[in-house]
Amino acid sequence: MAALTRRQREVFNFLRDNYENFVHPPSLDELCAALGMASRGSLYKHITALIDAGLVEPFTGNKQGGVRLTGTTLNNEVLTENTLPFVGCIAAGKPIEAVENLSYMVVPEALKTDKPCYVLQVKGDSMIEAGIFDGDWVVIEQRSYADNGEIVVALIENSEATLKYIEQKAGQILLLPANASMAAMTYLPEQVQVQGVLVGQMRSYRSH
Repeated sequence: MAALTRRQREVFNFLRDNYENFVHPPSLDELCAALGMASRGSLYKHITALIDAGLVEPFTGNKQGGVRLTGTTLNNEVLTENTLPFVGCIAAGKPIEAVENLSYMVVPEALKTDKPCYVLQVKGDSMIEAGIFDGDWVVIEQRSYADNGEIVVALIENSEATLKYIEQKAGQILLLPANASMAAMTYLPEQVQVQGVLVGQMRSYRSH
């Protein structure tokens, strides 16, 4: 799931804050006029992103038309500038499938960037020598490239995700743990897709 851009947040915030002022769910044309946007197509792309994020109901089957916030959004969600999508768990160890359970977390401004970011929770101990422990939350800047030595979310063979240092060589990608007891993982470039780079980290010290 992609994180929301600043403009998508602005569209969502307008919908949330003004939803009760509309007699009926607003059409794209009505929203364009209210937001001062000239391009209906551009607004549609923003609304599609909000649908993908689970904040707006899909247009399919929407017999009444208009842009409708989901029931969960109307009842519970509060999305602010310091709120990022929490999209599940990431392995710091043997790769596991990343599970997306969409919710939101408040993240201090200093732990994220001005680019789209999202939050994952770490499972495993392969990054402990980098100070990343099982149960920590990591803030990931969403992008498809990384410099050597950065800690990345790597999607392996389009099915399994892991958190590792990355080293990119000609015809080879190494995913390196920060745990002396674990070995590096070696892949062909076409087997690995960078989904983001670590930019922040959070930890709870509460006992459970």
